[in-house]
Amino acid sequence: MLGLCLAIPAAGAALVALLHGRPNLREAATLASASALFGVVAALAGLVFDGARPALLLGEVMPGLAIALELEPLGLLFALVASGLWFVSAVYSIGYMRGNDEPHQTRFYACFALAIGGAIGVALAGNLLTMYLFYELLTFVTWPLVTHHGDEAAKRGGRTYLSLLLGTSMLFLLPAMAITWWVAGTLDFTVGGILAGKIDGAAAAGLAALYAFGIGKAALMPVHRWLPAAMVAPTPVSALLHAVAVVKAGVFCVVKVVLYVFGLEFGAAAFAWLPWVAGVTILAASVVALRADNLKRRLAYSTVSQLSYVVMAAAILAPLSVVGAVLHIVAHALGKITLFFAAGAIYTAAHKTEVSQLDGLGRRMPWTFAAFGIGALSMIGLPPAAGFVSKWFMISGALQAEHWAALAVIAASTLLNAGYFLPIVYRAFFREAAGAQHGEAPWLMVAALIFTAALTVAMFFCADVPIALARSLA
Repeated sequence: MLGLCLAIPAAGAALVALLHGRPNLREAATLASASALFGVVAALAGLVFDGARPALLLGEVMPGLAIALELEPLGLLFALVASGLWFVSAVYSIGYMRGNDEPHQTRFYACFALAIGGAIGVALAGNLLTMYLFYELLTFVTWPLVTHHGDEAAKRGGRTYLSLLLGTSMLFLLPAMAITWWVAGTLDFTVGGILAGKIDGAAAAGLAALYAFGIGKAALMPVHRWLPAAMVAPTPVSALLHAVAVVKAGVFCVVKVVLYVFGLEFGAAAFAWLPWVAGVTILAASVVALRADNLKRRLAYSTVSQLSYVVMAAAILAPLSVVGAVLHIVAHALGKITLFFAAGAIYTAAHKTEVSQLDGLGRRMPWTFAAFGIGALSMIGLPPAAGFVSKWFMISGALQAEHWAALAVIAASTLLNAGYFLPIVYRAFFREAAGAQHGEAPWLMVAALIFTAALTVAMFFCADVPIALARSLA
């Protein structure tokens, strides 16, 4: 079954390529692959909840250094998010790509499937080497999506994307893995960590820094610029980058390293500096978002900020803050994909890209802007949305650890989040419209964004499964 989790996206990409001249069948193959993958992951979930840890050895590079898969609660949660949102993203993409008459649609769907496969590989990785291989694969297969339009802006954004992500992983993450192998004699993920008693002091903090900045997909400042640069891509790609695969792989890897390489007890000293860096990233990115008029740029810097919530909560290393970090991976995925879906619907129906152009548009696109409002509530951390659940645990964890600076950052950033999200909703519903009036986007797009908005609300009321998985880690 673990092998199927990797084989299904690869087979889906191949089938999409074979059906290049038959769009309806091509899209059907994408939806079928997404459904099959989620079905397999859901079946594996039952095993994990029963206490099993399914594993699969793919090969051995040298004695003690293998390419291996193993499914544990954190990986299961990420796999459920990635596989579940693939289907709804595919539905949305069909409406967007056809509604905007986008070129190279076969390449788009094939690379999208491979990106999901890369994310699933990261989720299932049983050791650092396997995680690194799929992490790099994810970079390469998403690059054609970032440069999809092929113009100079897309090429420039693609260069920034590739250079920063590959540069950080090769210059920082790879050496960090080599040091870990030399010090600990293993790269296997282990409950409680593998470094305790083998490295300490400044050396441990330096190794932690190599991991934190080497995992560039987590977008800590100053290695965050790839994320806003990638906004030249079509909006479904932005949703993939921000909600489904890429940035989620980044913060997932950070949490995995904190828990299974350093461990909760040993990591407290090694990562003592990280909540401060994450806090600066949260506030600085929020200020940039507050001043951005371009809607996708505002959402991009919102993502930079929200990712550092996960990093900060994980680095506090209190049990409740770890639960909050894990839950925010899910909450941010649901809320941010809704926001990007809404941005794409606005562009498709009204060809508006700037916040200042949205006056009165909510009256003509009520479903889209109602969903946007729900996503915004989740990002702010207000009920009844998923972000409230994760932020509650983050605050509880900060109180548990008596980390007052983290509490101050959460409070200040909540106000900033409200400052750059609520005016959008106000403009859309309470200002007079200017220019021509427009209706909703194609129904497939609207259905997808309503569905993800509903999931965002559902997690507020029914968060038992993600909370159970998160608690089992802490």
